[in-house]
Amino acid sequence: MPNQKILYITTEMYPYQEDTNMAAVVNKMALKMHNEGNDVRVFMPRFGQISERKFQLHEVIRLSGMNIIINDLDQPLIIKVASLPGERLQVYFIDNEEYFKRKQYYVDDEGNPFDDNDERAIFFARGVIETIKKLNWVPDVIHLNGWMSSFVPIYLKTYYESDTYFKDAKIVLSLYNEKDADLDKNIAEKLAFDNISGLKALDNPTIKNFVIESMNYVDMVVKGDEFLDEDLDKGFNETAAPKSEYVDVDSINQIY
Repeated sequence: MPNQKILYITTEMYPYQEDTNMAAVVNKMALKMHNEGNDVRVFMPRFGQISERKFQLHEVIRLSGMNIIINDLDQPLIIKVASLPGERLQVYFIDNEEYFKRKQYYVDDEGNPFDDNDERAIFFARGVIETIKKLNWVPDVIHLNGWMSSFVPIYLKTYYESDTYFKDAKIVLSLYNEKDADLDKNIAEKLAFDNISGLKALDNPTIKNFVIESMNYVDMVVKGDEFLDEDLDKGFNETAAPKSEYVDVDSINQIY
């Protein structure tokens, strides 16, 4: 159905990341919906590996300048934007020097997960939500891709529960086989600062467990990878949310 406002929130998108299924799928979905006459926006982290010069990113001054408070610490929110190369499709990048300037995505040179991955995900989720509100652009569909995006519905249905801005948006979550890792054991305290508690994922805070947790806060769960690993597949089968098996990109508009 054309003339919808569709928000893609993702951690990966081609050509900013290459050689992953998620990056390719998000690129194809966003372009398909854009070319069919929908108003499409994409939000993703501005990871250090993304070349600002190559992809012509520039800061959006009117959107930047907000601070996101993470665990009682003010973190400046910087918004950058670029057009998808060769297309008239805008991609917004959530940036913060402390969280995203590093060259690696989620692990250091020795392969150890960054201690602040949980804070980076919280900052990204809240940064997207606050920026969309500042844009005064109300999406009809919010399509989540990548583990950091799974914090968005958790925040929308708890911290932002009394905020009616997104109340009519349909939230779709795509599941992918991402590398699992532990999150900081103090994440419960950081979420409690935002009055979020009682999450099952807090018993064993890992990337995968927060993705599984987020299934409880969305309107539809979709398989982004055709075959999911055992834990994700179990979560997919057990969730009470409406769900769809793997959907070819050509048929993605059937779920909106």
